Amino acid sequence: MAVAIVTDSAAALPPDIAAAHNIAIVPMWLTVDGVSIQEGDMPIATLLTRTDVKTSGPAPGEFEAAVKEQARRTAEGVLVLTIASTMSSTYEAAVVGARAAGGETRVLDTTTAAGAQALVVLAAAEGAEQGLALDAVEQAARRAIAQVRLVATVPNLDHLVRSGRVPNIAGWAGRRLNIAPLFEFREGGVRPLRPALGLPAARDRIISRWRRDRIPGARLHVVALHADAEADAQWLLDRVRDESEPATALLGQFGTVMLAHTGPGLVGLAWRWEAT
Repeated sequence: MAVAIVTDSAAALPPDIAAAHNIAIVPMWLTVDGVSIQEGDMPIATLLTRTDVKTSGPAPGEFEAAVKEQARRTAEGVLVLTIASTMSSTYEAAVVGARAAGGETRVLDTTTAAGAQALVVLAAAEGAEQGLALDAVEQAARRAIAQVRLVATVPNLDHLVRSGRVPNIAGWAGRRLNIAPLFEFREGGVRPLRPALGLPAARDRIISRWRRDRIPGARLHVVALHADAEADAQWLLDRVRDESEPATALLGQFGTVMLAHTGPGLVGLAWRWEAT
C-alpha cells in the first residue's frame, strides 16, 4: 500500500487530478456576508458581487478527519502538504490535526500556494505511487519545494487597494499608466517584480522568466492558473507547449479564497524543472 497524501484547497488542484492520484483535499473557508461556507460552495460569479468577504483556513478537526480517513486506507503513513505558513494558519491547524489523528503522519509547509503548491503535491503523489516509503516521499516533496517557481500578474490593483493591501495612490497610478503589476511567490513571500505596460506585456514577461529558468534535459511540470481569466492562462500554457513538451501540464483556476484577495483577472504560471 502507498503513502497517502493530504493537502488543502489553496493548491487549486482540479478535482479529477486529485482523485486520479488519491489526494485528499481539505477545503479552506470563506465568510460571506456573515455566513461561513467552504471553498467551492459559491460560484465565482456570485462571490464577485459580494463586498463582505473574509477567508480562513481549515480547522484542526478537519485535518484530523482527513488524516484518519487516508490512514485507514494505508499502512505506510500520511504526508500533509499545506499552503505557506506565512499566508495562513492552515499549517498550524494541520500540525494539531495530525497530532490528534496519531499514527505515522508528517506535516510539511510547502512555503508556496496555488499552482506551485499543486506541483509539490503532485511530486509527493508520484513518489507515493512509485511505492516509496514516507521518508522518501517527504524528500521528493522537499526537492519540489526547492524547484518550484510561481509568477503572476493582475490587470490592476483596484481589488488590493480595497482590501487595504496596497495604498490607494498606487492603484490610481496603475490605472492612469495602464500598469500590470507582476509578482513572484517564493520562499513564503510575495516579491514584486518590475511591472509591465499592460497585460500582454505582462504575459510575455512571465514566459520570458520561465524560459530563462530552463534546465537542459530536465522534465518540465507546469500549471497555468487564472482567476476568471481562462483565455489568458490558456495563452500561457500554449506558449510553453510551443517550446517544450511538459511531463505535467495543467490549466487550473484559483480558488475563491485566493480570488477574494486578488480580484478577478489574475493569471500566472507555476513551473518546476526536474533534473533527470
